[in-house]
Amino acid sequence: MDPADASLPTDPDTKRSADSAPLIPPGFPTEGVLLGIDYGTKRVGVAVSDRYQRYSSPLHNYQRQSKQADEQFFRKQQQEFLPAGLVVGLPLHLSGDESEKSVEARRYAKWLSQLMKLPVAFQDERFTSSFAETLLMQSDLSRQKRKARVDKLAAQILLQSFLDSQNPPAAST
Repeated sequence: MDPADASLPTDPDTKRSADSAPLIPPGFPTEGVLLGIDYGTKRVGVAVSDRYQRYSSPLHNYQRQSKQADEQFFRKQQQEFLPAGLVVGLPLHLSGDESEKSVEARRYAKWLSQLMKLPVAFQDERFTSSFAETLLMQSDLSRQKRKARVDKLAAQILLQSFLDSQNPPAAST
């Protein structure tokens, strides 16, 4: 599947509630490096976890190009980081319902999963880009520098949210 197909218009009947499909598939790896993906039609933010799945770090703001260039980019990430799985941001409406962008993100995740032969989990990404933008605004960076960093920071935030949801802090006694 061509990743460009992810931006094709979708049938409104394909929208689903976020509750209609599992966000984390059974058997998703609980150890090993994960790549966090903040899907966009023009840019993709990429983050990486440590192998214990405790912490995430921003990696790249990848400017989407062609199918071949996109495949080459992600294969290089796979060779370098040897991920055990992918966590893709799922853009939801405030109500929790999926949007057309959710359908596009799911298509892109399917393409990426097939390309890399890795399982995919989804993470609600509501507010990650605005939170990333707010953090970058506080760092007093120029608009151009913020734009160059926002997607990979959003990917880090969504991946860290996923990791935190899978590894809740130990209860204090």
